[in-house]
Amino acid sequence: MNKDLLYRIDWITLIIYFLLVLFGMINIYSISYENIELSIYDINNSIGKQFWFFIFCLLIGIPIIFLKPSFFDKISFLTYIVCIVLLAGLFVFGSTIKGITAWYKFGPISMQPSEFAKIAVALIISSYLSFIQNDIKNYKTILKIVIITIVPLILILLQPDLGTAIIFIAIIFVLIREGLSINFFLSGIYGIILFLTTLIINPLNTSLILSFGFIILIFFLRNKTKKLKTNIYILTLLISVIYCFSVNYIFNEVFEQRHRDRISIIIGKEVDPQGIGYNINQSKIAIGSGGFLGKGFLNGTQTKGKFVPEQDTDFIFTTISEEWGFLGSASVILLFNFMILRIIYRAEKHSKKFNRIFSYCFASFLGFHFIINIGMTIGLIPTIGIPLPYISYGGSNLLTFSIFLMIYLNLDANRLN
Repeated sequence: MNKDLLYRIDWITLIIYFLLVLFGMINIYSISYENIELSIYDINNSIGKQFWFFIFCLLIGIPIIFLKPSFFDKISFLTYIVCIVLLAGLFVFGSTIKGITAWYKFGPISMQPSEFAKIAVALIISSYLSFIQNDIKNYKTILKIVIITIVPLILILLQPDLGTAIIFIAIIFVLIREGLSINFFLSGIYGIILFLTTLIINPLNTSLILSFGFIILIFFLRNKTKKLKTNIYILTLLISVIYCFSVNYIFNEVFEQRHRDRISIIIGKEVDPQGIGYNINQSKIAIGSGGFLGKGFLNGTQTKGKFVPEQDTDFIFTTISEEWGFLGSASVILLFNFMILRIIYRAEKHSKKFNRIFSYCFASFLGFHFIINIGMTIGLIPTIGIPLPYISYGGSNLLTFSIFLMIYLNLDANRLN
């Protein structure tokens, strides 16, 4: 063990990690508590499992800090292949829970390979882009990255697990940092807005509004726009109109009913607080009832009444808000923001491209999880089953983001080597 390495470790980020995991276990205990004291060593209850998950994460993760940094580059391709095999193997050996075939069961323990695919994709993209001859502005490079990402993405969608698949969009932020045109990101945002707008009104009205907008744009830019750019505007309009008239088909035939229901609630097409809007409605009630200081540990009435489904996983933030109030929930949000910004800040100090890209992958995946999970609980984003890293109950997610952190700590501590 290199003692000098201990002095170079990003202890602040590591301490935040311990704080978030500890706070997560406190809230999992509160959710599981039913007037009978629970043992954190008992693997038969949620808090016991989470405690041993955490111990396992430390046993796996701490040695990672002391490996040679080059090790992660060397194993990137092998890790990716293993994850693809594990994802494909689910369709033969996997267990189905709530209609999703995403887990391997080993007695009381289950393992979700789609979580570890995030690390595999981060490693292989970091390795691929670190080659000096691979230019992100080259369309061949972009195509290869798309293929690398889309293979596990398709396997995850076939499970079907739309929520986990969506998380891989986070890679776009890494690519933008490495030089990819921001127009790709803006195009994605444009597509999402157009999709939702078409659902709210209808394809014909959306197309008419778009056509009117493009005509005004071309009119005011006619003296500044070359003929080629005008043709691009017209082509974009044509593609947009075709896209608008395909939205209903995509929404009704591609999305599952549960996803359609949740999107309908978000955009206001459905208002059913006792039916499809129950989860979000109860989540908002729990969050709002906490006030500034909260009701206190073990005193959350919504939590104790089990009104919010999946409260120890996807909706654990409701327990935090109810029992710890605005002060507790704001503290969690600030810790996540500080951790993500610190990873990005220190990533810029790396002398090696692989190290920087992997750190950005970690920050992007972590940030995307954080934003979507909080957005789900307050009703800004459709419920798609995304846990809150380090806090939500679940061994695969905790292990994935613990390994992410340990690899980051290793690369950060060796950033000048």
